[in-house]
Amino acid sequence: MAAEIDKEKCLGCGACVAACPVEAISMVDDKAVVDAEECISCGACVGECPAEAITVE
Repeated sequence: MAAEIDKEKCLGCGACVAACPVEAISMVDDKAVVDAEECISCGACVGECPAEAITVE
């Protein structure tokens, strides 16, 4: 399962984009968006998000 981002919590800081080892996260309209086909569910983005807006299940 791919990482999911709560757009209500997302600050648009881009920390998750920088943390993603496979470049599966991008910024769209100042919010992070995950490409589910590229995401490897590693969780690297979860620990970098200061808003705790990302989950991987």
